[in-house]
Amino acid sequence: MALVYGGRSAEHDVSLRSAASIFEAMDRNKYRVIPILITREGGWYERPGDISSFAPQAGLCGTGRLLLSADPADGGFLRVGADGRLEPMQVDVVFPVLHGSYGEDGTVQGLLEMANIPYVGCGVLASAVGMDKILMKGAFRDNGLHVGPFFWFTRSQWRLQNTAILERLGQSCFPVFVKPANLGSSVGISRVSELRNFQAAVDRAAPYDRKILVEDGIVGRELEVSVLGNDEPKASVAGEVVSHSEFYDYEEKYHRDTAKLIIPAQLSARILEKAQAAAVTAFRAVDGAGLARVDMFLTPDGCIIVNEINTLPGFTSVSMYPKLWEATGLNYPSLIDNLIDLAVERYRDKQQTSTHRDRQ
Repeated sequence: MALVYGGRSAEHDVSLRSAASIFEAMDRNKYRVIPILITREGGWYERPGDISSFAPQAGLCGTGRLLLSADPADGGFLRVGADGRLEPMQVDVVFPVLHGSYGEDGTVQGLLEMANIPYVGCGVLASAVGMDKILMKGAFRDNGLHVGPFFWFTRSQWRLQNTAILERLGQSCFPVFVKPANLGSSVGISRVSELRNFQAAVDRAAPYDRKILVEDGIVGRELEVSVLGNDEPKASVAGEVVSHSEFYDYEEKYHRDTAKLIIPAQLSARILEKAQAAAVTAFRAVDGAGLARVDMFLTPDGCIIVNEINTLPGFTSVSMYPKLWEATGLNYPSLIDNLIDLAVERYRDKQQTSTHRDRQ
């Protein structure tokens, strides 16, 4: 099994942490794990089968360059020899642990589909829609879910239509959150309480994506629910995030660990059922598979407002996805087993789809 991590994303370091946690939890009596690092520049390398491969400063000395062939006849990966010759390296399944662009957004999933390799997690469509928060919110609304007020614009529109965008901002309720439309782990996000700080927030988000999203702040409790499954997804218990910052930002998630994570969240049976139903609906709305974490708000009047879905949520030691399943009764190694089984199940189901017109 190939554990693919790193990637060309601002979330590269988060991926290293997630992959290290998964690697340590895997049952070596069941799986022969091949770590495959994608560098920040996009190179693919086979790494040694030990925990040192996931260190942020680990060098590439003595590791082998790989290519991922889109030709199913090659069986997936190709080792690049010192003389330039290519040697096939077949794997049974790929576990992509890639957060953000060029990994969680459907790009790697498309490569794996072309190569006809089973892989853990959501497919191309769900990954792409789940990464683009604007398309995601549209899918949620079309499936009857509540989403908060928002608007968006592109970098070029900001340059050319600055006045119109500021006029639209006047319809929003401060504070607002300004963020790249296609990214996660709270990278590039700003909480804006005053109009004079909006320009700086746009400047912070713009380097990460051409589309910039502006969301009204929601007053309510911040809940998260994990989802597991394919055609019959199940929801975990809900967890609650109580942040000690202005919002649950990157530093608090991965460096300070100051946020209070309440697992399970103290909810009535009725509200928990509503949160779990919303999570499953959001998962199905994007055609999810395998896993996802759904983030939502519980307003004072008992309304569930779905904020976003993470189709490849964090798997670090402090990540909510595995913690929520552990609280639901599924431990970390068993969760990984389930995800791999679901990947194989989905692959086998997809093999039944005809690609030949004469099979009518």
